[in-house]
Amino acid sequence: MLKDVYTIQDLRNWSAATAGQTPPIRLCVFGDPVAHSRSPQMHNPALKSAGIDAAYGRLHIKPGELAEALRLLPDRGFIGANITIPHKAGALALMDEVDPQARRSGGVNTVVVDGGKLVGFSTDGPGLVRAIRADFGVDLRDLRVLILGAGGGAGRAIAVQCAIEGCARLALANRTFERAQALAAELAPEFRETRVTGPLMRLEAVPWDDAALARQLPFVDLIINATPFGMASADPELRRVSPVKASLLRPNHLVYDTVYTAGRTPLLLAADEAGARGSNGLSMLLYQGALSFEIWFARPAPLDAMRAGLLVSS
Repeated sequence: MLKDVYTIQDLRNWSAATAGQTPPIRLCVFGDPVAHSRSPQMHNPALKSAGIDAAYGRLHIKPGELAEALRLLPDRGFIGANITIPHKAGALALMDEVDPQARRSGGVNTVVVDGGKLVGFSTDGPGLVRAIRADFGVDLRDLRVLILGAGGGAGRAIAVQCAIEGCARLALANRTFERAQALAAELAPEFRETRVTGPLMRLEAVPWDDAALARQLPFVDLIINATPFGMASADPELRRVSPVKASLLRPNHLVYDTVYTAGRTPLLLAADEAGARGSNGLSMLLYQGALSFEIWFARPAPLDAMRAGLLVSS
């Protein structure tokens, strides 16, 4: 029977840890924490729908265990893995080969086991593009975007995707302002084309405070939260607080929270209060998961089965 969560000790003794498990676990997600992940709810129905004799599990892997865990995958018969917080950047350095999108994004969220080699990909940015189109009926390239938490991880991947798409404007906010500045400098060549975007620069690093956000938000269409604010596994303070006050939001804003929980996150509640349209990270999880499936199996993902699995309460 599939356990909720496996550990590095289980992976070291995989035959014993998975004795009697049918079908065999050949895909997984690495995270710390990982018990909240809905990826198995999405991928196990997809595998069954596609007639693939494999199961998908959760592995709680701590940062000091990541290198060992990745290197154990080929010998344990894995097809691949997903990588989530806090391992995306660390996994990048441990790959034998890296897709250009993942290299540029600064992290890996999808691993393919190719013989004894590990090949890394990132589906975060492309998954976000599909999610925005599905949830709001608009394309990322047509929007002025503010990313909260643009220093690394999913925030960096989303910022890179905004640059690739050529979005109308991009503002990058991060608690460590220097990290937002560094990312803005890196992306600057993508924003040299002159466009009319208002009185502010087309690409800008933004200090994360109410005054700076108040100055930015009149010139923003889409706000993306890529921080742990509102995440169920975050500390109690982060769970309760919206990264943007409702008083700063307007009805014309689109608000996308990459966090997914059973209820509305604090940011989405703030969007509701302001009369703005909001959506949570389940759609991004769906589309980045579908892209991972397509990378692993070189066939279209069974999107309906994946979507239905995500909507089942965990």
